[in-house]
Amino acid sequence: MADQLATSSNIHSVLVARSGNVVFERYFSGPDEVPGLFFGSRVKNVVFNADTLHAVKSVSKSVASLAVGIAIDRGLIRSVNEPIFNFFPECADLRSPEKDRLQLVHALTMTLGLEWVEATPATGENNDESRMYRAGDPIRYVLGLTSTGPPGQAFFYNTGALALVSAIVRKATGRPLDAFAREVLFEPLGITDVQWRRVRGDTDAGGGLRLRPRDMAKIGQLVLAGGRWNDRQIVSRDWIETSTMPKIKATDDQLYGYLWWLGRARTNAGVVNWIGALGRGGQSIRIVPERNLVVAVTAGYYQDYSPQAFKLQFGVFRDVLRAIPPPG
Repeated sequence: MADQLATSSNIHSVLVARSGNVVFERYFSGPDEVPGLFFGSRVKNVVFNADTLHAVKSVSKSVASLAVGIAIDRGLIRSVNEPIFNFFPECADLRSPEKDRLQLVHALTMTLGLEWVEATPATGENNDESRMYRAGDPIRYVLGLTSTGPPGQAFFYNTGALALVSAIVRKATGRPLDAFAREVLFEPLGITDVQWRRVRGDTDAGGGLRLRPRDMAKIGQLVLAGGRWNDRQIVSRDWIETSTMPKIKATDDQLYGYLWWLGRARTNAGVVNWIGALGRGGQSIRIVPERNLVVAVTAGYYQDYSPQAFKLQFGVFRDVLRAIPPPG
């Protein structure tokens, strides 16, 4: 698999951990989006290694879910049923009978019931994520959107939900989400080299995180172990179990928890269930509890939405599964 990836793909890294041990780790080279010299990003050819930070895009959302769980564990946020407008009294003029039903849980499950266009490619003009960040106040932009249906009824992918989540964590903890996560999540995991972009003072929880693949695998291992790391409970087992349980049907073959994807994959020994943090361009952390397995992948297919690119990205995970025998 690795030989093929090295010659015919833009996969940047593959890391496999089983039973808490790294059993496969390979890095490649290829074009990648790196932070610009002054702002934005630029494309550069990169030779990747174990110390290279990589944009994980929407994997950031699942990491934000862990931070929310810790805030709830510590009583800083009362529950996922907290009304969203309770955190934003300055936006009271945007309230309506429909929007007053919005709760944190609806942001965590992508069921806000607000009109949102997240078109492809991501650089396109018809894109609410771009419009949100160009707006003077991203929170007002999201809460000012038109209601399309009752909250909680339908899944509709909305990165604007993470602007709300990020600001809620900041208001509840007194620190931007990245600073809170650094203290309560990254440092306990031994993750010291991390970048998390801020936009207009708030952490870009929807896609601004940069991690090393080894640290992506640590996030996966933390979930696999029920929130525990080196005999320390970093996130409560209750939050891990609750956030990775199916809450709503997302696509034809995937379900959604609290900012975690839930899917199934066929192997030589049958079908297995996986928990996933998935990001644009081929970034992924997939956890397979019944195989005690974590697979972290980075890639550079940021604007390639072709079936071939998607097939290749999932194919890496499928090939790993085929090489891992079932327990016993």
